[in-house]
Amino acid sequence: MDIKQKLRAFIEDHMAVQEEDVQLKDSDPIFELGFVDSLFAMQLIGFIQNQFQVEIESADLDLANFRSIDRMAAFIQEKKANEEG
Repeated sequence: MDIKQKLRAFIEDHMAVQEEDVQLKDSDPIFELGFVDSLFAMQLIGFIQNQFQVEIESADLDLANFRSIDRMAAFIQEKKANEEG
């Protein structure tokens, strides 16, 4: 399972909207569309740190980094590259 698939599975398991006809796209702004709430943000950060072995620092806590699955995947890849190199 790749980064986007893992993120999607986690988000779908915690979505505030539980309607079957809702299809979450990788580019959807998950907070703006109401798929998740602000309390979910802390769970998401913990999941990303544990699942992908990256350290999320205070400077990283910008909504832009967590806006969509696409952006989170790019953020995780950037963090991993910076931590390795």
